[in-house]
Amino acid sequence: MAFRLCHRPPLLSFASPNGGVRKQTHRQLRCSSVNQTAEPLDARKLVLEVKDKLEKEHSSLQVGKNGRDDEDMILWFLKDRKFVVEDAVTKLTKAIKWREDFGVSTLSEDSVKIIYATGKAYVHDFTDVKGRPVLVVVASKHFPEKQAAAENQKLCVFLIEKALHKFPYGLGEILVIVDLRGFRTENADIMFFKFLVRFCDAETVRSEYFQEDTMPAAFKG
Repeated sequence: MAFRLCHRPPLLSFASPNGGVRKQTHRQLRCSSVNQTAEPLDARKLVLEVKDKLEKEHSSLQVGKNGRDDEDMILWFLKDRKFVVEDAVTKLTKAIKWREDFGVSTLSEDSVKIIYATGKAYVHDFTDVKGRPVLVVVASKHFPEKQAAAENQKLCVFLIEKALHKFPYGLGEILVIVDLRGFRTENADIMFFKFLVRFCDAETVRSEYFQEDTMPAAFKG
């Protein structure tokens, strides 16, 4: 199944053998298509307006990359909120606060090494045919009853961040492939019922998303 993820927080778009999904994730890992709203001529002015409001009304929020003065992130949220300043400020405030509370900036390979070693998910070395970073999830290696939910969440956020860093400003879409081959009852997770899924077979994943020399090894015929 395949799904897309865009940043700031991301939109997931899944593809899986069997599959393909599209969904907006919860909270700060959530986003909608940034192309749905044309950028107005005064976009720069709106970015500065949001930046000023955040400084005056939410001065305790962190600054720097992914902070309240990150103009690339501000522009992304303005696009996401159809350039409505107050809506962008509200979502940005929640997003930045969530990142702080979750400790996104402290995540590293070392901090997720135990759960990462299960091989349940990884960022593919190559992009798909549209130039999107690829996150592969192996459902048969996911055991929600045995693996701590908090560790799974950390791994998920770490890998999404890692994939998004392949973009110049951490902005864009990610293709997420959820491999359902070998999936059993013990791999089921209620979290996945939040996603809208369009299933497809492995051949479709190979032909629609990759070239022969860039597809993940697990999907090669």
